Amino acid sequence: MREVIARHGIAAHKRLGQNFLLDLNLTGRIARAAGRLDQATVVEIGPGPGGLTRALLTAGARRVVAIERDRRCLAALAELAAAHPGRLEIIAADALEIDPATLAEPPRKIVANLPYNIATPLLIGWIERIREYESLTLMFQREVAERLVAAPRSKSYGRLSVLLQWVAEARILFDIPALAFVPPPKVTSSLVGIQPRPEPLTPAPRPALERITAAAFGQRRKMLRASLKPLGIPVEPLLESAGVAPTARAEELSVAEFCALARALEGQASAQSTCG
Repeated sequence: MREVIARHGIAAHKRLGQNFLLDLNLTGRIARAAGRLDQATVVEIGPGPGGLTRALLTAGARRVVAIERDRRCLAALAELAAAHPGRLEIIAADALEIDPATLAEPPRKIVANLPYNIATPLLIGWIERIREYESLTLMFQREVAERLVAAPRSKSYGRLSVLLQWVAEARILFDIPALAFVPPPKVTSSLVGIQPRPEPLTPAPRPALERITAAAFGQRRKMLRASLKPLGIPVEPLLESAGVAPTARAEELSVAEFCALARALEGQASAQSTCG
């Protein structure tokens, strides 16, 4: 991989959030962590010079769709596609502007060493249609990975924890040290396995859940009777309807309790609309 990078003059760009993983043992371990690949189409985000892409193909992926916005990497990926006829499709595009589910037939998996600067926005965008995927195996900064799996009453528990755990189960599979990357980031990275739930944990309207969690965690140190005031509706009846104590703080609520608040919020909005 170092020879490929040198030959094509590919230097990692900080503005693109690039940190290339070149250790074949580690890329192979990531590919294996994604489970069986020979019956799935794998979508890879930000393949760069193709280190993980090679591992996915070697692990037997039926088909890999690689989305790469850095045109300097396309020639190196094209060489890889030529070596694996019909198994690697390269899409030159910004992953933030594409719905991966439209690029591949089911069953689909996403496996990626995500660019750090867009990892969270990408995941939030995928949550709405997460059941389109068999699984997601994704690399994050350790701090973000801890937020994904955090339980209530922990310092890492927040809006992202609630939104993801509502529709999926997540666990940290293993850590990768900074020195494994070129250039080394200033943080440890973690591989996270995400398994979509057949149905959400409990019913909730997504827009209302997003509003509730944004308000609650926007002022997480305040009690909910204060932090939810930006919603612009009577807060005490909302909390009472959901069975949530007004003195509770956001980090104390379970995912199910946030969903109850979201249902109550939608109910109040519907009642106000009817009265209007």
